[in-house]
Amino acid sequence: MGFLDAILGGRKKLTTASSDRLFAMSTAAVTLETGLGMKSRGLAAIVFQQIANADFKQIVTDAEELLASAAKDTGTTLEQHDDSYGYHWIVFRDDDFDDLVTSVNTVAGELQAGGYGDRVLAAVFSWDESGRRVDFIYNFRRGSFYPFVPTGDKQRDTERELQLKAQIQNDLPIEPDLERWFPLWDAPL
Repeated sequence: MGFLDAILGGRKKLTTASSDRLFAMSTAAVTLETGLGMKSRGLAAIVFQQIANADFKQIVTDAEELLASAAKDTGTTLEQHDDSYGYHWIVFRDDDFDDLVTSVNTVAGELQAGGYGDRVLAAVFSWDESGRRVDFIYNFRRGSFYPFVPTGDKQRDTERELQLKAQIQNDLPIEPDLERWFPLWDAPL
């Protein structure tokens, strides 16, 4: 354990570069819409591992209050879900894609500032491609995205995922290790 780990109680913060890379999705949205004919489903989510302590709960509450205040101007709504693995999801709905990216970043930033950046697992941005759901998952720990195309009961279209990688890699930092393209089967989107 290093000196900073001892001071932070073992908690590590996300690097600024990793959280800043999240905003590449706003730029990539143009390519997804105009170049690939996709349409945002108006849904995004952030998933994190909760800690049963008052400090952590207060940070999440503060982030929710901040978003609720901003929602008066943006129209973003949020829902919360706990999955069967014990992870907590905050799902955002908004027709303005940039508002979705900003909302995800707000929650991630609050957790990071509170020293809980290592609890943030992923963000998911959901798209529609001719009636088929396509998610772009951002892995906060790796600072990279990967496409996920679910096709049914625990099935995915890996061929389409690889095509999307090739089509969007100039706009998004894509995870190079395909073994780290973890499916999020039960994402509440």
